Amino acid sequence: MYKNHMHLEFDSRSENERFARVTAAAFATQLNPIMEELSDIKTAVSEAVTNAIVHGYENHTGTVILEGEIVDRTIILTVKDYGVGIADVKKAMEPLFTTKPEEERAGMGFMFMEAFMDELKVESKPDEGTCVIMKKTIIER
Repeated sequence: MYKNHMHLEFDSRSENERFARVTAAAFATQLNPIMEELSDIKTAVSEAVTNAIVHGYENHTGTVILEGEIVDRTIILTVKDYGVGIADVKKAMEPLFTTKPEEERAGMGFMFMEAFMDELKVESKPDEGTCVIMKKTIIER
């Protein structure tokens, strides 16, 4: 069984979203994904990190954690924040649900994560933060 792990912490600043998505893509390259798979991973990570920045910490700076694990042909990406949390995860995951209707693409984040990854799990507690776990298996070529 092949295993590898990475851990990255960064400030919840919008400019760090690109840093996180490129890091996740670079980590995934050891599985030799096709461009579409890399694009899917980058989009899902971008959405999860943006949610942590915009919704998790709202108007103050905190820490976002990106962890990556590879087990055989599956990449597991976890995005954590210690922000405000989500009171009703099931409701938050409904397509087009948003607490910020003024934002561009509001209510689409979890929908994109579900569409581009094989599995999505969201754990959250109010005032403790949110943990988004995404999995994608890369076909061996």
